Amino acid sequence: MTPEDRRTGRDGGDDLVALILRVLVERAVFPLYQPIVDLTTGNIVAVEALARGPAGSPLEFPDALFSASIRAGVMPLLDQLCATRAMEIARDAGERVPPLLFFNAEPAALNQPFTPELLAVVLSERPYRAVLEFTERALADHPAALLDIAAGVQRTDGALALDDVGADPLSLAFLPLIEPEVIKLDMHLLRAPHAPATIATAAVVGAHAERTGAVVLAEGIETEHDAATARALGARWGQGWLFGRPGPLDALAGRPMDPHARLRPPRPDLHLPDGTPFTMAALRHHSRAGDQPMIDGLTDYLLSLAAGAGPHAVVLGAYPDPAVGRAWLPRLASLADQAAFVGVVGPAPITAGAHPVRTAVTPADGPAAADTVLAVVGPHTAAALCVRPGPDGGVDFVVSHEPDMVHAIARMLMRRLDTAAERLDPPAADRWTSPAVA
Repeated sequence: MTPEDRRTGRDGGDDLVALILRVLVERAVFPLYQPIVDLTTGNIVAVEALARGPAGSPLEFPDALFSASIRAGVMPLLDQLCATRAMEIARDAGERVPPLLFFNAEPAALNQPFTPELLAVVLSERPYRAVLEFTERALADHPAALLDIAAGVQRTDGALALDDVGADPLSLAFLPLIEPEVIKLDMHLLRAPHAPATIATAAVVGAHAERTGAVVLAEGIETEHDAATARALGARWGQGWLFGRPGPLDALAGRPMDPHARLRPPRPDLHLPDGTPFTMAALRHHSRAGDQPMIDGLTDYLLSLAAGAGPHAVVLGAYPDPAVGRAWLPRLASLADQAAFVGVVGPAPITAGAHPVRTAVTPADGPAAADTVLAVVGPHTAAALCVRPGPDGGVDFVVSHEPDMVHAIARMLMRRLDTAAERLDPPAADRWTSPAVA
């Protein structure tokens, strides 16, 4: 890109649009890499790729780069280009790259057909394991898309990192549903380590990491005191200016690396469980016969659990009978004022004025159409009720408090919360394994 090209972006938005299109054509993205270290040994275990446009241009830094791409309507292409260049450069660096490469990608960008270049590098042999970072807001906005993408990442031996944990109640709420390999503590926690919210966040994250084998990583470490605080909060790895600012991979030459740094093995089927909530739960637990008063009592029990689960609770439901949805709505709306996320799906919309419950209409047929499901997920709560019509006017039901089962049921319900227009077709998981791009 010429100096004249770099100057044109200062004249206005139209020039920035022209410049971002030139960036795409010339693949003029130049990622920098920031080291991530083991807080015990100081050895580099990973790098995070950070997008940069042409040096000295109005689009050098990511805020301007992505703002221009949104204005031009090409954000998905730019985001995929940034991921492609980060992975290509690290792949070609050979032994100079640590065993893990973190990179950010917008779900809206991955919820598109992959460019041939991105697909090629994803499917190529690489000396590192790729770790896709995203925030909790992405799951709330695009649940089906993100769960599909997560499954695709796992199917290609990749891993997941949940970023900015502790900055929003949703981050702790969605931890059990995402089950990332890496949990990145937001940097503000280091600045207030004794605050009740910090202590609570660290405790919840530590318990989750202990149960799932995830690695806790602290961001924003600038001093040795920050590093000590990060260790006290349960972080095993760290990232920040104390260990190095973003730069080219060559800047890491001579620094000790840990070639054996590893994350939990991939679990390709975790985010896309098979079957329906009732059939899956009934395989693990024997179903029981009951009547409607029994189901009403169990529904009250689960909703009371949700009310006591606090601001990090996720409450999800599915109903086959619109009357059930209408009966649920007042209590779900009340829960939505205190829980992190409340969503319900059914064959018809439930409306009762403005309410904060995420709703979606699902087809009235299919294997799950007859099931009534309610799931409550929280840092210390896991409960699900699955109901199906039984013989002689009764019902069959399963109640589970097994975390893995409840989380799987919740993922099924989260995927159903997207409308047909938002769903991936074909699924993103197929895009990570397909030999060609549509």
